[in-house]
Amino acid sequence: MRLLALDVGDVRIGVALSDETATLASGLATVKAVGPRKDVQAVAALVREHEVREVVVGLPLRLDGSIGPQAEKVMAFVERLRRALRVPVVTRDERLTSVAASERLAEVGARRREGRARLDRAAATLILQEHLDERKAGATPGGASR
Repeated sequence: MRLLALDVGDVRIGVALSDETATLASGLATVKAVGPRKDVQAVAALVREHEVREVVVGLPLRLDGSIGPQAEKVMAFVERLRRALRVPVVTRDERLTSVAASERLAEVGARRREGRARLDRAAATLILQEHLDERKAGATPGGASR
């Protein structure tokens, strides 16, 4: 069973995919955000191509846990995905994921010029890996909603 994770931004959408055993997350792609309708179509194509059974979307909550303007945009996108896809779409608290992804890329010597696209994929990978780890541990996924 494959899962797909999204790190949704105004300019790009980082995408990560799990292996077939839903154990390991890997960066898959960075989709250029061009508008909600086409962005949903691009995600739907990836879901079909990789036979994805669940989509996990990072929800950028504020540090205090409240929903700000960016989280509202992401929730609107999630609702579009839910209407368009035939698989569950869940959200996951992604506070500080981009910071953690940036730190991990720096640890492995990634150059800044390799850009935000790589960072967005890495953030999606972290979102998905945390989700997978919690599923394997039998825990209720942190911040997940259906």
